[in-house]
Amino acid sequence: MNASEQATNVELASNIATVVNLFKFEFPDAKSDLKPWKNDPETRELVDPDSIDIGFHFPGISKSWRSRSILIQIRFYQDPINNLRRAIGVEVAGFDHRGEVWRLSTVDNWSCVGTSEPSPEIEEKLKQFCRHILEVFNQQTDK
Repeated sequence: MNASEQATNVELASNIATVVNLFKFEFPDAKSDLKPWKNDPETRELVDPDSIDIGFHFPGISKSWRSRSILIQIRFYQDPINNLRRAIGVEVAGFDHRGEVWRLSTVDNWSCVGTSEPSPEIEEKLKQFCRHILEVFNQQTDK
């Protein structure tokens, strides 16, 4: 679900802003997009209400990222027993004019797969960024 729609309280809005700032600190040329999904019936049907989705766009095709746009989906799980909501994983996908060209999932094996994967340096920075995302959203539940 679009990050702009998920920012329903100060804590979530602050966490989303932290994620955006962490990415932009590492990659200052990227432009953030808190509404990466269209608001049409077909798209709404595909959107996961248990995720926060943020897009980043580069001014051109990034040779190190091997993509022009990045979609970050932070996945959540609401535990029915203790009612805690935790970030359980991050999915990152890179896109160019052909569509999705690579994907990284922290739920699976933490490696990039696709037809045009980012450089090893970017992949490592991306894994570290994903670790930071999980820390940001789970810091209150870990106390």
